[in-house]
Amino acid sequence: MFLQKKVFFHFSKLFFFSLCIVFAINASARISKDNINIEFTLSVEDPASHIVHVVLKYEGATGNETVFKMPVWTTGYYQIMNFADQVSQFKVTDLESKPVNWEKLSNNTWKVANQQVHSFLVSYDVKGTRAFVASNVIEEERTYLSPAGVMVYPVGLINHPVTVVIKPYRTWNTIATGLELIPGKENTYSAPDFDILYDSPFLMGSKLESLPVFYVKGIPHYFIGYNMGNFDKQQLMDDLKKIVEAAVNMIGDIPYKHYTFLAIGPGGGGIEHLNSASVSFSGQGLNTTAGKIKMYSFLAHEYFHHFNVKRIRPIELGPFDYDKGSPTKMLWVSEGISVYYEFMLLRRTGLMTEEDFLKALHTNMMAYEGKPGRLYQTLTEASYNTWSDGPFGRTGDDVNKTISYYEKGPVVGAMLDLAIRHETKNKKSLDDVMRSLYKEYYQTKKRGFTEEEFRKTSETIAGSALQEVFDYTSTVKELNYPKYFGFAGMDVDTVAKTVPAYSGLSVRDRGDSLQVADVEFESPAWKAGLRRRDMIMLPESTGKFNAAGFTQMMGTKKTGDQINFQQVRIGKLQPVQFILSEKREKSFDMKPATNTGTLELSIRKDWLRGVQ
Repeated sequence: MFLQKKVFFHFSKLFFFSLCIVFAINASARISKDNINIEFTLSVEDPASHIVHVVLKYEGATGNETVFKMPVWTTGYYQIMNFADQVSQFKVTDLESKPVNWEKLSNNTWKVANQQVHSFLVSYDVKGTRAFVASNVIEEERTYLSPAGVMVYPVGLINHPVTVVIKPYRTWNTIATGLELIPGKENTYSAPDFDILYDSPFLMGSKLESLPVFYVKGIPHYFIGYNMGNFDKQQLMDDLKKIVEAAVNMIGDIPYKHYTFLAIGPGGGGIEHLNSASVSFSGQGLNTTAGKIKMYSFLAHEYFHHFNVKRIRPIELGPFDYDKGSPTKMLWVSEGISVYYEFMLLRRTGLMTEEDFLKALHTNMMAYEGKPGRLYQTLTEASYNTWSDGPFGRTGDDVNKTISYYEKGPVVGAMLDLAIRHETKNKKSLDDVMRSLYKEYYQTKKRGFTEEEFRKTSETIAGSALQEVFDYTSTVKELNYPKYFGFAGMDVDTVAKTVPAYSGLSVRDRGDSLQVADVEFESPAWKAGLRRRDMIMLPESTGKFNAAGFTQMMGTKKTGDQINFQQVRIGKLQPVQFILSEKREKSFDMKPATNTGTLELSIRKDWLRGVQ
């Protein structure tokens, strides 16, 4: 008995000392990690070179090596960008400028041998020539930096705080970003982790303009842009305030301390961030009603994303896989439903009429129904495969086997909304689903939702199963427009009508030549071998044949006529012939029904409501 106690004592003492060693190691690791300092300095010395020079000061390194990676994509743009292709002049030194050994492991991965040094500098150049919201452009008047394409991260420390120092070019007078400025330090910003850093682009330059700030619930909203053009800038900010207020009032919360619209200049594309939005912007279109609706819809979409995708998000979209991408089947929710809400927000603020709202929804219906991809690809597949297909489907002939979640998504979102309104006798709507997701998963559980959880939330709000609506997301079943829009007392024309003298061919002028703009899948022109970007001419003509002449000629044809062209492809001329046929198509025109019940009338009134 005594022997056993003695043995137990020694074992206990040994276990105690082992625990002490483990705790000491863990404490050491924790202290070492806490002592790590990560600071980037970004400088542009010659904007004409389109180069930003990056210096990373890394202090407190432990172990024998530190591995750094540059993301291959940036959040909000679900495509592989291969940012590291633009990196050059990579080198590592200690703080006294002595070389430190390093090795490039892959296109976007570098390993630093730091066993003899605990603090070092990593420096490199990044070239930026593409004026796009997911990329970098470096110019004197305007420089836009997407941080994921500029700053590497240390593997294993993605959650570590980061400091960024900007050394602006001598003529720059403006730096705009969603990052927090460190008090008392000029042009020095802090990010609590790399996720926040990569979600906070910089817009800098010598000719940036700041529009009048507006406040919502005491929170400032800024609009800073390059080459914005001439328009009523106060009117834009007044209207933008209405859009922001409508979104905030719908969700019931405003989760940031400040918000900035970064208008990078004319072009295409927009990307949402937690407290900012990067938008390609030209104010010229704001001088017309159509241009104003288009731009306001775009800005509303990007703003609403700070709720729907940055906070109300599929579970796959955070933590992010910066090395491979983060596929999800739910982009039809993140993007498609955001398209739906851009229309809703404009309608609710009175910036879009009832007619404009229905027209916008109808445009998406026609875009989806007019593509053969609806017979091949589901919404969830389009969402998941966007990394390979692209946000608007594949290119080339394969585009005909794909759809866009930007087109079908808002239509299914509208059907889901109307189904919930119908099932609850107009007491609940998709608004309630979005609020519930925000509160339960973002505010309470602090994570994204799964496919099953999104459906469960929707059906809980509806108080019944919504099998058919969710079938529309995971199958290629034909959408029952009359049923769902009928819930709001709307008629949708789904009767197919005959279109005679059908070729499936549309053209456009390209200089002195005529180019194929589009060819419908399996149409007579398609079967004859014509494809987009082919150049065509009449066989008896070697002179100019323009789009107006083509339209006039086709207007004289009838079903059964033979069409003869000369096709020019890769410098070769060859004859093309096809017979005009007939096509059956549906208009999907939408209008108020003549016989409408009380519930349907109340749903329609609430659904299409303007300013209250």
